[in-house]
Amino acid sequence: MGDLCSSGAAVSEPVAAAVPDLVRHVTASTGLPQPVAARVVADVITYFSETAEEFVRRRHGELRRKHLPNARIWPAIAAEMAARRFGAPAMSERQLRRIVYG
Repeated sequence: MGDLCSSGAAVSEPVAAAVPDLVRHVTASTGLPQPVAARVVADVITYFSETAEEFVRRRHGELRRKHLPNARIWPAIAAEMAARRFGAPAMSERQLRRIVYG
């Protein structure tokens, strides 16, 4: 069963296992214990893997729980999205070819 990162998103496997060099680097550069460094790496990877749609749904829920009206939520989300990176969707070979060749 997957762990949860601090954003509440599920991490299906210990993501850090796929990037042991990064975990070692974070451990060495911060002095964090290896399990904590692995958790930080997994959390960051999950954060940057979130799609725009996942972000909008998550952020809307967070702001609604703070009792903000939609009239304030939508502009806030739009502003946050302008400064945020999102994970790319999975693409077929055909979609990749179309990017290159039109």
